[in-house]
Amino acid sequence: MTEIVLMSGSIRDGSYNSAVVATLRRLVAERFDGVRTTVVRPAELPFYEEDMDAANGSEAVLRMRNRVAAADALVICTPSYNGAAPGVLKNALDWLSRPYGESCLDGRTVAVTSASPGPRGAVDAQPGLAEVLGHAGALVVEHPPVAVANAGELLTPEGVFEDPDTLAALEGLVRAALAAARQDAPSVAA
Repeated sequence: MTEIVLMSGSIRDGSYNSAVVATLRRLVAERFDGVRTTVVRPAELPFYEEDMDAANGSEAVLRMRNRVAAADALVICTPSYNGAAPGVLKNALDWLSRPYGESCLDGRTVAVTSASPGPRGAVDAQPGLAEVLGHAGALVVEHPPVAVANAGELLTPEGVFEDPDTLAALEGLVRAALAAARQDAPSVAA
């Protein structure tokens, strides 16, 4: 069984990025045999603090580290806050990148996507997020940017996306992540 961990960088109720995660979860269940998903929530983690980390963090930190370490790939959907990923997401990545030399992100395949109510779909947050992931040792999936623009217009009352273009783009991103996780080297940038 292949496992993908899904993470939304937004903690807002009604978040478009969390809706992308819900859509990815449904899409994987419907279209990918032998692949399961788990969702992790950055809001469950305390602010990163090195003394706490030296004492093995918290239960929430250990749970998230274990889930990511056991996964074949991680897919992160981020909003753009002033052109960058939000602090809650960066905080989660700081926890996952520690302790030094034992990062569960080191060598982990990670795909990045984004969503927003605007016409660019928060695509401007993706390069900085990919850079942070690269510093943490993750293998960021090379793929044309997947950014859900005008997300408020596309979101169904059930809180997912069903329009064919969005589903096709998200499916392509999942396929690229799975290929990279299976070590199809051209799909991965170090």
